[in-house]
Amino acid sequence: MNALIHPAAALDVRSQFPALPAGWHYLDTAATAQKPQAVIDAITDGYARDYATVHRGVYQRSSNMTLAYEAARAAIASFLGAATPDEIVFTKGATEAINLVAHALPKDGRDRVLLSALEHHSNIVPWQLAGYQIDVCPLTADGQIDLDAAESLVTDRTRVVAFAHVSNVLGSILDAPRAAAIAHAHGALLLLDGCQSAPRLTVDVAALDCDFYAVSGHKLYGPTGIGALWGRAALLDTMAPWQGGGAMIDRVTFEATTYAPPPGRFEAGTPHIVGAVGLHAAIDWIESIGVEAIHAHETALTRTAREALRQINSITLFGPDHSAGIVSFAYEGVHPHDVATILDDAGVAIRAGHHCAQPLMDLLGVPATARASFAAYSNADDVEALVDGLKRVKRIFG
Repeated sequence: MNALIHPAAALDVRSQFPALPAGWHYLDTAATAQKPQAVIDAITDGYARDYATVHRGVYQRSSNMTLAYEAARAAIASFLGAATPDEIVFTKGATEAINLVAHALPKDGRDRVLLSALEHHSNIVPWQLAGYQIDVCPLTADGQIDLDAAESLVTDRTRVVAFAHVSNVLGSILDAPRAAAIAHAHGALLLLDGCQSAPRLTVDVAALDCDFYAVSGHKLYGPTGIGALWGRAALLDTMAPWQGGGAMIDRVTFEATTYAPPPGRFEAGTPHIVGAVGLHAAIDWIESIGVEAIHAHETALTRTAREALRQINSITLFGPDHSAGIVSFAYEGVHPHDVATILDDAGVAIRAGHHCAQPLMDLLGVPATARASFAAYSNADDVEALVDGLKRVKRIFG
């Protein structure tokens, strides 16, 4: 075995993931994480043994399910360092969370939002739809958000600075406290897209000093269709509902309606009950391993992968060397889709495309990249299979 590709063993949790058979190397966790058996069991029990509606029934099972649903809210609050569970709004995912803020936050006379050149489309399009004028913060040479430039781009017309905490393409990690200080110095708010950071970095919204934090359950080893928005309680109080329906009301008449306090006013309709239960199980699983241990494990694999890929002359690596669990690259003369197809034939699953970050692709001067991303269940064999697969690409294309 190649010593470069086989560092000292760290986490060994792969056996807890039934969708990861021997010989298959899943390196697309930045798109969606596989689920441990504990999460699968929680979802199965939620539907097969415990299922009932929440917040409405007076019968015992409904009361029990309500307790489980609200326990999930409390778990997310604790996981993110929120002051109270009432600061957590359940959403379909981070996309809906960002849309909620973009449409429900009062502009207060400010009509601009500062984004960065590396943002996911889900942190671009909602602001456009909500009528904001967008300013774009450039990147440093190694793919970090240029906060020196941000200082000159935030003005008294900026309502929100909305940045990815970790880039889904480059793996670069934002200096969030500094971004918060820049935003707050001009009376603006900071929203962090935590899709890639929450699964691999310790998140404490108080220490980060942000105002909103969006997370997606399926990237946190949980189910799809569930996510959360954390918002400062005082800000949530100022925001009107952006969807109407059952559960989010106080009193309804044909003449007028009054609304429930946060977070209920933002959760119209029957929620994804079992999704919340599954997300709670995922958070419990992450905390049983330790976010710091997961991050150290992924960082070691990422560093090893970058070192190995750097030895292949035809490969260009993107992003900083100290990236968080994500390696994006281009193979000279070979389209990323062809790279991914050849790797798939070798049992290696990576992502190829623009990664919902077309402005970043334009900046990098490529139509797409190949991306390998790691998780707690990844191991050195995955890195070795990736490198062997890329050598096969070289043999095929010459």
